[in-house]
Amino acid sequence: MTVAVDDELWSAIGDPIRRRLLDLLLAAGSGTPTGLSDQLPISRQAVAKHLAVLDRAGLVHATPSGRERRYEVDEAQLARAVRQLREVGRTWDLRLNRIKRIAEEIQRRHND
Repeated sequence: MTVAVDDELWSAIGDPIRRRLLDLLLAAGSGTPTGLSDQLPISRQAVAKHLAVLDRAGLVHATPSGRERRYEVDEAQLARAVRQLREVGRTWDLRLNRIKRIAEEIQRRHND
């Protein structure tokens, strides 16, 4: 089975601050931009922008919580990302094994 790679999803995950936000949300279960910014070296506004990117990619969902929004990780979407990463890993393993076999054949011919 081939899993289609979602560029928007991987673009969202590709940023180290967004990956850290996902880690924090997974550890705590949920969080607000204010609470999350207290744990990061960036402003609340920057956290809110990163969370918006994660939300557009479907990795988090927000619900109103007083004057703020509370964010939670969408575990189904995160699991989809993990499946895609495994598929990409398998594809690259096959490619690298093929390159290795070609290099070994070239080496054998060179030694003969």
